Amino acid sequence: MPQQPTIVVCDDEELIRWSLCEHFAEEGFHTVAASNGEECITAVQENAPQLVLMDLKMPVMDGLTALRTLREKGYDVPVIVITAHGGVDSAIEATKLGASGYLAKPFDLRETTLVVKKATEEDRLRNEVHYLRGRERQGYGDFIGQSKSLQVLFSTLRRLEEVDAPTVLIGGESGTGKDVIARTIHARGPRKNGPFMEIDCAALPEQLIESELFGHERGAFTDARTTKRGLFEVAHGGVVFLDEIGELSLGTQAKLLRAMENRTFKRVGGVANITMNAAVIAATNRNLKEEVEEGKFREDLFFRLNVIPIFIPPLRERRDDIPLLVSHFLERFAKSFGRTVKGVSAEAMSLMQGYAWPGNVRELRNVLERIVILGPEEVIRATGLPPEVRFARPAQSGRTPPGCPFVLPEEGVDLEEVERGLIAQALERTEGNQSASARLLGITRYALRYRMEKYGLLDKDTEKTTEAVT
Repeated sequence: MPQQPTIVVCDDEELIRWSLCEHFAEEGFHTVAASNGEECITAVQENAPQLVLMDLKMPVMDGLTALRTLREKGYDVPVIVITAHGGVDSAIEATKLGASGYLAKPFDLRETTLVVKKATEEDRLRNEVHYLRGRERQGYGDFIGQSKSLQVLFSTLRRLEEVDAPTVLIGGESGTGKDVIARTIHARGPRKNGPFMEIDCAALPEQLIESELFGHERGAFTDARTTKRGLFEVAHGGVVFLDEIGELSLGTQAKLLRAMENRTFKRVGGVANITMNAAVIAATNRNLKEEVEEGKFREDLFFRLNVIPIFIPPLRERRDDIPLLVSHFLERFAKSFGRTVKGVSAEAMSLMQGYAWPGNVRELRNVLERIVILGPEEVIRATGLPPEVRFARPAQSGRTPPGCPFVLPEEGVDLEEVERGLIAQALERTEGNQSASARLLGITRYALRYRMEKYGLLDKDTEKTTEAVT
């Protein structure tokens, strides 16, 4: 059931307040009453209404002052002012402050209803257009980005909205958002009303992948107790997304090629041909041309898949998009975890834009999720970023000394804190193996033990147990 739109009715005359609240409740609105401007401001802050009906002449705080205060506080809720006969000048002044319109007393309830419904519908449409335009400015569909390196990609995606392309091949490093692009192609393309079925080719053994793609007949293999429809059958009229297609065995590649060429397939253990009416979107983080040269991927299948090639650039090649992505993920995670996050400091943003992000957008998303969950501060600062981001050497920068992998922040660092952090990371990575940790840090095992004792990282009980066993 859709949520009722909320209206704040603000008038110092109790009878008018009551009659308007009762009337609009019958019209399907949720109503909140206020007797003066101060109560109206509080009601707007607490209820986030879609409209305010407000009298101009009221004690404590009049309507014009309340309207001005709302606008100064950043509330752009539509306001319709109510004025007595002869108060047209005040109503005009109210419209200059951003009021959507005015009603003169005595007013007709039917006319008031029409005015209110028109104002709420216009506000709804305005918000929808603003949202859609904002999303388009930020990227394409659910894919966030507006850098120059993405414009060719977006141009291709827009052409695919009107073309029922049978195959699309998406390339790019892990974490760049290949699955997001695949879903966007489906959501905006001619097959948007059909199903979207996906499979991770790297996650399943060969026999199970064939069963998932083509289905199987009862008794086809040991555990085939019933007949099963495959993804190509279930996705009739829609799209099958083959993620990490480079992981398919050569045998499965041959069967996939045959199905795509003939537009028919057989279930595993079956004899009947089944018509294939599903588009194929494949994605890989491998260079399939090199895989073909090395004999790991069929050349004919590569050519069949590569009808519409799409490449997603890594995040390090579109650093201008990082502020957009950070804003998007922070808003999403703050809402999900009930946190208040007001933004990111300039230094923290600079460090994030200077980091190479080997895990691409997925790594950025995971870092921000961890910060929102664990970070108590409303503004994310440089000190809240993980060490690999804080101390990474900026790409294409020659300002750091030769051989130094870190860049000193402007505000400086606590050297002992940095040293302790690196030692803790080394121990965690080697599962507590001191010799291996010492090799990672380029020091002797005795120097490592000295520093572990210094920073309280040496477990005395464990040491005693180890010595006793030895």
